[in-house]
Amino acid sequence: MKPYIHEGIDGWLFVTAGTNNPLMQFSHSKHMRLALRVWKKLTLWRSRRCKGAGIQYLHVIVPEKIAVYDDKCPRLPIKIRLSPALRLRRSLLWHPRTRRECIRLIGPLRKKRDKQQLYYQTDSHWTFAGRLIAYREICRALGAKPREDFAERPTFEDVLHGDMGSVLEPPRLEPSTFHALQRDAVRTYASPIVLAREAAGQAHTLHVGSHVIFRNETPEADPRRVLLFGDSYSHFATHMLTVMLAETFREVDFIWSTSIDWNYVDRTKPDILITEIAERFMWRVPDDKFNVAIYASERYGQELEDIEISNVAL
Repeated sequence: MKPYIHEGIDGWLFVTAGTNNPLMQFSHSKHMRLALRVWKKLTLWRSRRCKGAGIQYLHVIVPEKIAVYDDKCPRLPIKIRLSPALRLRRSLLWHPRTRRECIRLIGPLRKKRDKQQLYYQTDSHWTFAGRLIAYREICRALGAKPREDFAERPTFEDVLHGDMGSVLEPPRLEPSTFHALQRDAVRTYASPIVLAREAAGQAHTLHVGSHVIFRNETPEADPRRVLLFGDSYSHFATHMLTVMLAETFREVDFIWSTSIDWNYVDRTKPDILITEIAERFMWRVPDDKFNVAIYASERYGQELEDIEISNVAL
């Protein structure tokens, strides 16, 4: 077993250490106290800036797996009340508007954890059932009507190479059912690195700086335009959260980043701005000085240039 992975009951795997050190975040450490103070200032500033621009703001923190399934890891010293997500919301008690914008997901997920499998056993991400709960909470917070037919849409079977199970020796693979949710939404834009890696069969390697836009022209779509900054929990694969939102709203613009590109916000003027971040990434606070075009050029420019040269040679 890897030192940063804990095996709980019935083979459930949990990330407990490593770069983001999730277990340490559920503590009264000086670092987390400071980080949460900065998070509070950032959340209030984001809220005020959106309000001034006439944009509805929503902040989504995806609960760490140990915060939902602590019953599956009884040997870990987990105190749910020390969850960074819960502590941030408590710090906003005297700022009711911003507190409402920082939606609560731990409670709804814990309430359903015994009835449905909400996270994969060998991976840190949520299943379709967990994602569906979060999607409905997001729609409720935005005053949008959620799609009720996602569970009835086509499914396909595959083997999940979980981010924890796949690094073990031997690897632990998890047979899973995935829902093909994209039906009405059409992807109208994908950044060059997205197109390049999809063409190479490497969509699973996409990361920060990826950018896609979906358009939904059906009469049932909520007419508002959504700009979403998020991480892998908001992935734009056909079974993930971005597509669920794209099936719901007129337009969904997704940029893979936990930091906001305010220049892009000012240019596109969305009706709704959503920031999504995994709870374990709260160890670091974004500075909101992100520029997606510059970042993508610096991180992926050489790779794209090499691909172009290779194509010319062919």
